[in-house]
Amino acid sequence: MSLFKKIFSKEKKESLDKGLEKSKTSFFSKLSKAVAGKTKVDDGVLDNLEEILISSDVGVNTTLKIIERIEERVAKDKYLGTDELNKILREEIAALLAETNVGNETDFVIPTDKKPYIIMVVGVNGVGKTTTIGKLAAQFTKNGKKVVLGAADTFRAAAIDQLQVWADRVGVPIVRQEMGSDPASVAFDTLKSAVSQNADVVIIDTAGRLHNKVNLMNELTKIKRVMQKVVVDAPHEVLLVLDGSTGQNAFEQAKQFTKATEVTSLAVTKLDGTAKGGVVIGISDQFQIPVKYIGVGEKIDDLQVFNKIEFVDSFFN
Repeated sequence: MSLFKKIFSKEKKESLDKGLEKSKTSFFSKLSKAVAGKTKVDDGVLDNLEEILISSDVGVNTTLKIIERIEERVAKDKYLGTDELNKILREEIAALLAETNVGNETDFVIPTDKKPYIIMVVGVNGVGKTTTIGKLAAQFTKNGKKVVLGAADTFRAAAIDQLQVWADRVGVPIVRQEMGSDPASVAFDTLKSAVSQNADVVIIDTAGRLHNKVNLMNELTKIKRVMQKVVVDAPHEVLLVLDGSTGQNAFEQAKQFTKATEVTSLAVTKLDGTAKGGVVIGISDQFQIPVKYIGVGEKIDDLQVFNKIEFVDSFFN
């Protein structure tokens, strides 16, 4: 069976292709200039490729890894042609992603041995955190799961109201309090409600301010501790949402949040409006945290489960 065998539905695949269009066009126009007039992969081509990968927001460390892998192949085959560069790049990036993203899920699944399965969502304001929660709730509901939302970002009234809009739209219950309430208290009430309703999934929104890492750390630790009074091993997942269109800034946010709390999965949003899609490759590699979801458009179905095979296929086809 081919590594790049199609496994997404036609509609999902088209959405992914379209979402990565800007990144792909930018990358390959740079690559074609880098190899113009060259037939062999030499030091000059590799230097240009290094520059292209860094300027595509793959990140310096990940870029050096990719270049190193290609150098090893060039050393084995002295006459590696530039026409093969596309194929080699594709294989090496797929291999790199495979090291962190072990699964190849094509649908929104949750472990069956945790009920309710509790997801705590973190990320700075403006990255698409609340929208991601709403879209996740819609997908889980579509799969027949009973979902409860918790509006524990009590720092901003807009965050509570926005989550309420999504809850109404998707048709799921939401637990909320007034702005300025204790976020841990909201999380506690949400879990109590979810357990009593025999819910399958709980998604807790949290405040996204990063100006004081100590406060952020304390708040997230307190929310976890209070949730564990209701469900001993809560949360089962800490999902960090990052805005892919911010490129290197997304790396910085990932760095700050992974210092403040244990992050177990990532969602990279807004990839459709940017040429910085390479950020998915770099973040996945540098933080060794699996990218679980990517946002490739406005529609509910444009939040997709990240599948490394389909991602590389869309990027390189």
